[in-house]
Amino acid sequence: MTDRPEEDRVLAQPYGGGDGDDGVWAQQLLGQLRPAGRDLGRLVTWLARNTGATVCLQDAHGGLLAGERLPLDASLVADVAAGRVAAAALEDGVRHVRLVGIRRPGPGPAAGAVLAVARPTPFDRHTAEILKHTAGVVELLLRERELAESGRRLRQATADLRLAILQLLMVEDTVSARRVAAGLWPGLLEKDSARVYVVETTAAERDRLADACADATDGRALVVRCPAVDGHVIVVGPSSEVGEQLRSLVAGRPGTFLGGSPRQRLALTATAYGQAVTALAVARFRPERSAVYAARTRPAQLMDPAGLCAWAAGVLRPLDTLPHHVHAELLATTGLGLEFTAVSAAKVLGVSRNTVRARMDRVATLLGADLSRLAVRAVAHLALNTEAAHGPCGPGGPPSHPPAGGELKELLGTRALRSWADGLLGRLDGDGRDLRTTLRVWIAADAHAERAAQALGVHAQTVREHVRAAEPVLERRLTAGGTDLYEAVLAYLVAGELPVPELGMANPDQPDAPVHG
Repeated sequence: MTDRPEEDRVLAQPYGGGDGDDGVWAQQLLGQLRPAGRDLGRLVTWLARNTGATVCLQDAHGGLLAGERLPLDASLVADVAAGRVAAAALEDGVRHVRLVGIRRPGPGPAAGAVLAVARPTPFDRHTAEILKHTAGVVELLLRERELAESGRRLRQATADLRLAILQLLMVEDTVSARRVAAGLWPGLLEKDSARVYVVETTAAERDRLADACADATDGRALVVRCPAVDGHVIVVGPSSEVGEQLRSLVAGRPGTFLGGSPRQRLALTATAYGQAVTALAVARFRPERSAVYAARTRPAQLMDPAGLCAWAAGVLRPLDTLPHHVHAELLATTGLGLEFTAVSAAKVLGVSRNTVRARMDRVATLLGADLSRLAVRAVAHLALNTEAAHGPCGPGGPPSHPPAGGELKELLGTRALRSWADGLLGRLDGDGRDLRTTLRVWIAADAHAERAAQALGVHAQTVREHVRAAEPVLERRLTAGGTDLYEAVLAYLVAGELPVPELGMANPDQPDAPVHG
């Protein structure tokens, strides 16, 4: 005979029928209410052993909850489940059966479950007592399960609502976001600006981290489990104290990292999210495990502001005829699609990947932009970010003619920009592997290592290693795409090592080109 744990051997002892056994089975039954012992299957097994019976616990619709399925009189079970009778007993010549209705919380007599016990011998007083008290424990455990499920549904609904608010902010619909948030978190988004933070942990720890972030910020921030990355928690913090609270939280949780954006208008939540993700990459290499997006010099800051604004307005002018909500939706989707992958953008926005691609294809068609080309994506990204940062062109409005390639070349030809590009790319010259050439060819090949390898006459793995080696030198993420990569592309355009692309030259043969390679 196989040895069993001592507790199981005690629970397996059948009821002997003597008055002195009352304390034993009662103590065992109370043990079923201990936090470690609250299990319906375990309780039903205990009842079967102590009554010498077959036990079935089913819900009001006949679904088996625990025990073994029993052939029962359907009409009698229905009466017990409906609360027309609280309990029933019958005998069919072979079995003695007791049915007990387990009431659910709330008004009305209907039962939430039916407990059926069948045994070959009649029910004596002690067996009936065991059944009666066990039914009470079953009711408590079912009520606890129902409350736990209700709590889970409430938490899920709250999490879904937070995500919906974030997705509205991502597409610049701040009015709807405020309206949705006002019901549960009054005043949360009353300010016109906020910082966005991304907190990183393992996927297994993410739920606990999200709860900790919500507790630490105490209702002063929007805390969302990132739909795109399993280990990320996104926090939108209008309050200035949120950042300090999150840094304190991360400091006490090894293996957790924090990236934050500078303060941005709520309509620029998508931009701030991208900045927070960039800062997160830096945080992984810092002892304090946190970082804020660095206010380093950006190429756009070295261009003539009026000229840059006019050029961006001209590039995006074909979108101006669209309804405002469609215009905002297309720009927000395209901005996220250029910054991240189509899959990630879809998850963040709560739409399908095909929807993201369809919106981006529509924008590409309207702009005449072949977004399968990396240099074109970098230029489109510059135009989108310019409008996001500065708004539409001034009172004079956008130019009446389409932007010519020469206009962008002029914008990229300033002495300040040339100095910036030379300084950035010059960092690569000290490496004997000629990282500068490899990166240029890789960009010209639209970030496809295999095509770049063919042009260079090397193995594709060598290209990938060189690109990764360039990342710490340039202090930019290149393989992940997004802003850092586009800045490297602009540096090559400014330096004259790659041709400046012209919009209005879309490639109709590649409607399903990747968002980025």
